[in-house]
Amino acid sequence: MKPLTPEEAKLDEAILRHVTRPGYQPVKPRVIAKKLGLGKDRAADVKKSIKRLVRTGRLTYGTSHLVKPVAAGTTTSNSFIGTFRRHERGFGFVRPVAPGAAGLPGSADAVPESSDQSVSATPSPDVYIPAKRAADAATGDLVRVELLGRSHRHPDRGPRGHIVEILKRQTYQFVGTYFESRARGYVRVDGPMFAEPVSVGDPGAKNARPDDKVVIEMVRFPSEFREGEAVLVEVLGPLGQPGVDTLSIIREFELPDAFPEDVLAAAHQSAAAFDEAVPPDRVDMTDRTIITIDPADARDFDDAISLDRLDNGHWVLGVHIADVAHFVPAGEAVDREARRRGTSVYLPDRVLPMLPETISNSVASLQPGRARLTKTALIEFTADAQRVGTSFHSTVIRSTRRLDYDQVDRLLTDPAARLAELGPDVAQLLGRMHELAMMLRRRRFERGALELVMPEVKIDLDDQGRVAGAHVVEDTESHQIIEEFMLAANEAVAERLAQKDVAFLRRLHAGPTPRSLKELTAFVNELGVKTSELKGRADLQRVLHAVADKPFRHAVHLAVLRSMQKAVYGPQAEGHYALASQCYCHFTSPIRRYPDLTVHRLLAVVLEDQTPTERHDELVLLGEHCSEREQRAEAAERELIKLKLLGYLSGRIGLEMDAVITGVERFGLFVQGIELPAEGLVHVDALPEDNYTFDRSAHTLSGYRSGGTFRLGDPIRVAVARVDLERRQLDFRLVSRPAAARPGPRRVPQKPGRRPPRRSK
Repeated sequence: MKPLTPEEAKLDEAILRHVTRPGYQPVKPRVIAKKLGLGKDRAADVKKSIKRLVRTGRLTYGTSHLVKPVAAGTTTSNSFIGTFRRHERGFGFVRPVAPGAAGLPGSADAVPESSDQSVSATPSPDVYIPAKRAADAATGDLVRVELLGRSHRHPDRGPRGHIVEILKRQTYQFVGTYFESRARGYVRVDGPMFAEPVSVGDPGAKNARPDDKVVIEMVRFPSEFREGEAVLVEVLGPLGQPGVDTLSIIREFELPDAFPEDVLAAAHQSAAAFDEAVPPDRVDMTDRTIITIDPADARDFDDAISLDRLDNGHWVLGVHIADVAHFVPAGEAVDREARRRGTSVYLPDRVLPMLPETISNSVASLQPGRARLTKTALIEFTADAQRVGTSFHSTVIRSTRRLDYDQVDRLLTDPAARLAELGPDVAQLLGRMHELAMMLRRRRFERGALELVMPEVKIDLDDQGRVAGAHVVEDTESHQIIEEFMLAANEAVAERLAQKDVAFLRRLHAGPTPRSLKELTAFVNELGVKTSELKGRADLQRVLHAVADKPFRHAVHLAVLRSMQKAVYGPQAEGHYALASQCYCHFTSPIRRYPDLTVHRLLAVVLEDQTPTERHDELVLLGEHCSEREQRAEAAERELIKLKLLGYLSGRIGLEMDAVITGVERFGLFVQGIELPAEGLVHVDALPEDNYTFDRSAHTLSGYRSGGTFRLGDPIRVAVARVDLERRQLDFRLVSRPAAARPGPRRVPQKPGRRPPRRSK
């Protein structure tokens, strides 16, 4: 099959998304073109795309040539849809997607049934794809896979498959390093995805010079049987030049950078029309003592707090959130761009904001001493922090004081300094906030919320954007105060919208699967924490409490975190597992998250006693979009941190550091530095000489002769062994490991008649 162009792939995706959405009624291709907002000149392209989708089994025709989705279950019982991850040697793995993912038919049978006993009826999370059966799929592509029998040479390695169709490309755009050979231009794509360079033809294209970082668009993806071919679309700058690493990540992840001119003009117009006078339709709260607490390096200020104590001992918490929706009319230029972006992206050396700065850092920023429009949640609690009432208002506030976390932590321990530095009103407010927040926190854990303590390390950069060091971000009481109040407001808003029977974007977090809980039970028992089968939050809480003072507590916290599913957005009433909340949404950060902005608009409609027009099926698609944008932003931030750390360590071979094991595989240990959050691999050949047995469910690599066991979460000491900037790979070698890092040596039992695997030299 001829490879699709990026434009054809995008059109296919748009048509599939439209036809497979809930509530779709079969129509003719020209109607679909109109619904997608395409002109008559694109009708032929739509028809061609639909024919292609029908030919590949992803759509079908009904009577009168009406376009219909393929009914779930029409794929063969031996096939499934999943996401491919390619190894540089050509082979790869496919992880089945959840039913209904990407709105593609056939994904409901992502876990196939099979009468063939050589293939598990429920494949493991990763299905192995040999290089010759991987077609030209690249990492992140959505593919259809047919299962094969297990390997006769390696029957213990799980199911295998071959890719029969590429349903959706993750991207056509890649970043790499340009070079020339035999009068032709080539690009070595960053990362380990492609082992061979990709031809870009004319070496004079875009005036690229050897060792420039460049952006290419793939015309023909490389496979086991043919070379890749691409066109060079942008030169970013010489390798190693300050700022080029950040620009590389922006292009690689296709992050939005500069705003279009019409969006900037509309934002300026909206900001210029703002008047700090209190409008008659808003509640005037400018005389209240209200403060903001944020990180010292915070880049947006959209939440503020007030707290009063009533004569009956009750508390009235005010959570005041910037009324961003006032400045961003739905459906207009700024809103369309914000929706496209979905979220602000916080990179180590810059922010790619969701909204233009004339809004996000000016009229919508809750600056001290300035009148600002807000949506306010007033939440009443009893003296012992039980919620008894809520009300919501369109308000105007004037922040009294801006504080940062370090400042608050210092002042909480010194009441005299607090009074002298802040004055009586703010000092008393801070004391009340601390008292109520700690009660709310205690109540939240009593109802089953999970607290997973994972140390957060942030890198420090110099003026050139290079790594200068790192620091640990402590989860102190100042952070916890704001966290509790934001959680309370988010939950209160969600419950009000649910009571009004309004469809809205919730924050959803599904619980662990029975399989992951079973593996987690085996893991904690292996550590010596004896427990019956883990079945729910209460069991998980009990385990977390049992290991609170144990040296391997981080191992358990990491394993529990790995057992969880990702939180996403959607209108489904499914609750938030980790927070033990049946009804939860995001309301408190509309400057940086689009779901919060949609919730603000709905709340405004409810406050005016109007009927919202949001449709459930449209919110499903919007939730998927916002979830994808959020995950993309997080992945880009991680990758840029990794790239900057690799540059820092490339000149420090032999540097030793304390680290923790974050992943265990047959071929070695993935580790992350504790003081410097560099992630890399300790290959099995870099471990003490032994024959090692890998246990996937227990997350362990165990030596046969020594009995020594390396386990997820174990602390070890490593040294930098090798840095490959182009492949973005870091190899460590083991230096030592604390004796207290593991319960004690044990000999791994072997099945009768089987010898332990040999170590390759």
